[in-house]
Amino acid sequence: MKKIFTLASVAVLGLSIAACDGPTEEAMEDEGEAMEAQMDEQAEALDAQGMEAESDMMEDRADAVEDTMEEQADTVGEEMDGNEI
Repeated sequence: MKKIFTLASVAVLGLSIAACDGPTEEAMEDEGEAMEAQMDEQAEALDAQGMEAESDMMEDRADAVEDTMEEQADTVGEEMDGNEI
């Protein structure tokens, strides 16, 4: 029973360490989230002015920017941090 518990603990620890983002990857993700938030604010301003179609387009662009930054962080950021899988 102790062996099973030990193996399970080691497996969980290994997976949690592998899932950790390095500082470069984390910074890139934060930048993408900040860009998305800024674009979402602009979309809200457009919506408040009655420009719903433009607001929707801006929100879609904001999501795309954040997704792109996330993907770049997962590749480039991991490589720069030395965490590539």
